[in-house]
Amino acid sequence: MNASTPLNLLPEVVDFLAASPLKAVVGGRDTDALDGGTFATLDPGTGEHLAHVVSMQAPDIDLAVQAAAKAFPAWSALHANERAVLIHRLADAIERRKPIIAQIEALDAGKVVSQAQNDVQVCVDTLRYFNNMALHVQRRTALPVSGHDAWTMRHAWGPCGFIFPWNFPFLLIGWGVSPALAAGNTVVIKPAEDTPLSALYLAHIAREIGFPDGVINVVTGTGPSAGAALAAHPGLKRFSFTGSPEVGRLVGAACGNNLTPCKLELGGKGAAVVFDDVDVEETARRLAVAITTHAGQVCCDATRWLVHERIYDRFVSASVTCLEQITVGYQMDSASQMGPVVNAKQKARVLGYLERGREEGARMLLPGGALDLPGRGGFYVKPALMAGSLSNIAAREEIFGPVAYLAPFKDERQAVDMANATDYGLANSVWSADLKRASRVAECMVAGNSWINAHNVFPHGVPYGGVNRSGAGGGVNSPETLFDYWRSQSVVRPH
Repeated sequence: MNASTPLNLLPEVVDFLAASPLKAVVGGRDTDALDGGTFATLDPGTGEHLAHVVSMQAPDIDLAVQAAAKAFPAWSALHANERAVLIHRLADAIERRKPIIAQIEALDAGKVVSQAQNDVQVCVDTLRYFNNMALHVQRRTALPVSGHDAWTMRHAWGPCGFIFPWNFPFLLIGWGVSPALAAGNTVVIKPAEDTPLSALYLAHIAREIGFPDGVINVVTGTGPSAGAALAAHPGLKRFSFTGSPEVGRLVGAACGNNLTPCKLELGGKGAAVVFDDVDVEETARRLAVAITTHAGQVCCDATRWLVHERIYDRFVSASVTCLEQITVGYQMDSASQMGPVVNAKQKARVLGYLERGREEGARMLLPGGALDLPGRGGFYVKPALMAGSLSNIAAREEIFGPVAYLAPFKDERQAVDMANATDYGLANSVWSADLKRASRVAECMVAGNSWINAHNVFPHGVPYGGVNRSGAGGGVNSPETLFDYWRSQSVVRPH
């Protein structure tokens, strides 16, 4: 750590960051890369060094998959109750250490601490949700087939691979690995190189509370080395990737080469359709909160705001007011409502889209741009609002920053057509006091998820996934997700 590291860190966080380098966890053991390689992770709020982390290559990944394969027979053979005890124990330990993990997550991802705490709790709740569900599912199902005794049996697949992005590192671990573990699979987790720390801390907790060696493995490194090697590994039986469509195609191709079933949760360019019977100020406030949560680095965000022409001017004014009041600051400061973006590359991406959108004729309702904080370096940008033709690059492509693009519509049919004018298909929302109309519009949207009078809503039990460029292979957060992590086997005996 350096002189600008915040002084209010918990002792456990200081001790965790003091190790150099932070090592991967393979087969229950802290593990260096075979070639001794490391990389640095930075504090997005200062731009300065946070920790050195082991950088793994293909031979290291192979050892991790071998460790998961070795642990699989015993883990899958445990009675569901025995697995449940360990998973509940893990959830309890994470919950007790929520302040520690939240600080690690905030430092590594640039996420304000309160949001990081919420993410940790979601991971805890997801572990418990799938764990409890797995206890009550009948894995053997008799089939009523004339002239035969027949049934299906559900079995765990084996070692499962996961690549997680940098925007929700810990929350998405919960969404991803919870059903896999509850179903009796072992896992190899590859966190993003920008945000590897909370995954490593999770592996330490799992080891401390008695998880069998090799059930949870965390490998660290870059996408082109560690990530590519994991996706292409023939020893994995299922795979899950969360990230950009561009990388998703590469992961899908690598898995397809091995005929490994693959779940892809990709990007989005969501629409919020706002009708003229809403509370204008309240709706603007809630969408402003959505677009500035984690600096807009949320794939399911509403980044296209389609507003009825009768309230368009009022809505623009209210939105500008709300966004101008957002406090952008260092993620560890309690007064901050929005922290930095994750790295210099992402800052340049956001600023680049603002410039390119302007060049293509977008009106800058709120200009946004770079933000310099006194006493901090870091990667800060201001919220921005753009407006104009939906053919503009800023209206078509995923920016992944605190930027929304506005356009007016005349009627319901036009609103639906505008919302569906995208290659993505992740999440949209409809805002109206007329619930029949809202439901009708929500059902007409081409996306995996439609929300009414809310955005970014993820109750356990409701499938969440994407279509088109936003994903393939099934969603998360629902009973279907648990069943994804069992293979079905039929057994038949003729009479």
